[in-house]
Amino acid sequence: MTIYFLRHANAGKGLSNPKRDEKRALDEDGIEQCGLVGRALAALDVQVDTIISSPLKRAAQTASLVGNELSYEGKLLFEDALRPGAVFADFRRMLDQYAKQEAIMVVGHNPNLSEFLGQIISETGCQVGADLKKAGVAKVEIERNSVVLQWCLTPKVIRALYGAAAAESSRPKTSRK
Repeated sequence: MTIYFLRHANAGKGLSNPKRDEKRALDEDGIEQCGLVGRALAALDVQVDTIISSPLKRAAQTASLVGNELSYEGKLLFEDALRPGAVFADFRRMLDQYAKQEAIMVVGHNPNLSEFLGQIISETGCQVGADLKKAGVAKVEIERNSVVLQWCLTPKVIRALYGAAAAESSRPKTSRK
């Protein structure tokens, strides 16, 4: 199974009222981040069977926008195991429900999403630090006896790669004789 861990994109400053904070939407930068991340994942030929999101608005928007860039045609699923404050045992039970899927994307919040990523890649129980930045995405491959972190991309790295690719494509081509 392949799991893509995606932290929600930028949504501005958190609100002190928890109910209002749940409805906090992505800001302009967050929407741009989703486009960049989604296009980068599409360029990497990422395909997912299922996208599962926290029910909070900023995570749901991130899941939807990135899913659109991936041409994901399935229904977005929402799980409380991806809410802020969720615990690893709930996350693990959620993963078990989707174990027959080849590739899933989970979209959530920090600090728990980074903690879940660290615990998944460290099945031995040792402490592994993982820090997903907003709109950061990590790819984890899980097989019978192994769990491997394939890569982890931040929006800053993706933006730099797009900038380098754009600069390369705008250079005049020289022919060699």
